[in-house]
Amino acid sequence: MKKKNQRGIALILVLLMISVIVALTIQLNRSQRSEIYEAANLSDGIRLRYVAQSAFYAGEAILLMDKNAFDALTEDWAKTEMVALKSEELFDNASFRLLIEDEGGKIAINRLISGNAYNAQVRELLLRLLTGPSFRMAQRQAEEVIDAIKDWIDADDEVTGDGAEGGYYAGLDRPYAAKNAPLDCIEELLMVKGVSRELFYGTGETAGLGQCLTVFGDGRININTAPKAVLRALSAEMTDEAVNRLDEYRREEKNNLADPAWYSRVPGTTGLNIPVGLISVRSDTFRITAVGIQGKMMERITGIVKRETGGGKVKLLSWRVE
Repeated sequence: MKKKNQRGIALILVLLMISVIVALTIQLNRSQRSEIYEAANLSDGIRLRYVAQSAFYAGEAILLMDKNAFDALTEDWAKTEMVALKSEELFDNASFRLLIEDEGGKIAINRLISGNAYNAQVRELLLRLLTGPSFRMAQRQAEEVIDAIKDWIDADDEVTGDGAEGGYYAGLDRPYAAKNAPLDCIEELLMVKGVSRELFYGTGETAGLGQCLTVFGDGRININTAPKAVLRALSAEMTDEAVNRLDEYRREEKNNLADPAWYSRVPGTTGLNIPVGLISVRSDTFRITAVGIQGKMMERITGIVKRETGGGKVKLLSWRVE
């Protein structure tokens, strides 16, 4: 069967699954049925919560149907626009948006340290990221931010270079303690010296640091899905032209991305040296953002899920409703 037909069938299955989820939600119990039926009069927010939940579960279903040996931006989970468009047919006067992002394509920030010392490879990776075209930090400023992140997650109270430990945070107008432990969520970086909201979230024209880092993973970066800013940081020899060529190559469905060394076959990337242990092509942790929409009202659910290898299920790692 041709790949296009397979994708069409996968989409149909997803839509059917969404319908089943909605139906099951309505049938769960008498109180929930009443809550949904009366939502239009009592609270559109409750109704939108169910719409967003259905979208989230659809995202999980898409991930479960992916049986490839690698993960890439050419797969169904990375292209959810059609599912979102069809959502208008499933709900009266409501729809949803769905976005699935691979956490495995980001830099695992907790791997910055080994014990209480720097992991040199991750430190250099972060330094190239912050001084590169996406953030354009001066070398000294980038080193200060990285030192502060290390001090935040390492277990000791020794200040690293221009970093910060408990004394700095205790002296703030609104004091708090240094964590001295790995990050549990990436937003914790906003508490670290030198990490401003602009740096973390980015602006309309620049990327945000939070989009390039993750608290999950073993430290290997999926070269098939990494943001372009992270691609740029993978090697000291990487250029903007090489990044664009790699990005174009990995978005072509005909290209084989099952081997991490595919980057070396791309024309115009001669001389790139990416450590073998730094990159991969397989991911198991994803961020799902599901938004229920009705007119100008929105209900957003963001969650991190881990797809269990060979288990046929996903594990929910975090869940936030906005």
